Amino acid sequence: MRPKIFLFGDSITQDSFAEGGWGASLANHFSRTVDVVLRGYSGYNTRWVLKVLEKVFAATQHGDGGINGAPVAITIFFGANDACLPDRYGAFQHVPLLEYKQNLHSIVSFFVQWPTTHILLITTPPIDEEARLRYPYAYNPQGLPERTNEAAGEYATACIAVAEECGVPVIDLWTKMQQCPDWRKEYLCDGLHLTQSGNRVVFEEVILKLREKGLSLEAMPVDLPLLADIDPNDPLKSFQ
Repeated sequence: MRPKIFLFGDSITQDSFAEGGWGASLANHFSRTVDVVLRGYSGYNTRWVLKVLEKVFAATQHGDGGINGAPVAITIFFGANDACLPDRYGAFQHVPLLEYKQNLHSIVSFFVQWPTTHILLITTPPIDEEARLRYPYAYNPQGLPERTNEAAGEYATACIAVAEECGVPVIDLWTKMQQCPDWRKEYLCDGLHLTQSGNRVVFEEVILKLREKGLSLEAMPVDLPLLADIDPNDPLKSFQ
């Protein structure tokens, strides 16, 4: 059985298997070594996710290494919806900062049932507020962005703090993306979701973190013999 990597998050994870998406790139990168399993839920925040954790991961709960065993790694990528402002049209998705931290702690704790699984947190990306006004996802009577970059930064900082407290690695996407001078156009397609270049940043950062944990393409066994390793004079010998 191939090992698995789970991608668990909101729409930025759900969309990651689209053309040029970071999840699709991971699946391609590990195409003969790991199954990349998508568990993305558009619009979800950490409060909602805590209500469905048991259901989403019921098949892998025992982590017995069998067909439904523990993954080698899981990415946890929530916060963009929690960071919706409580007085704007996205208020129904808002989760207060302290509760977000507590929820994230609980989500990480849930996966402790898999002691061999590497957990990787990813912060919310930065927000382009002007673009959010051009691309509202619902009626916006106030004419104000439902998210701000300042608020996203506070949730990113909280995510980093949880990672430190839990002793797990984290990708500070909020800071990383803003190191590019033209990050708003280069990395974001609607002020929140990622362009192909933005997806590339996530992919490269995930690969880097996994490599630091020994989960590199070179270090992982290939599923079944490669064509170059099959003896053309006696092909079946390779499958004995």
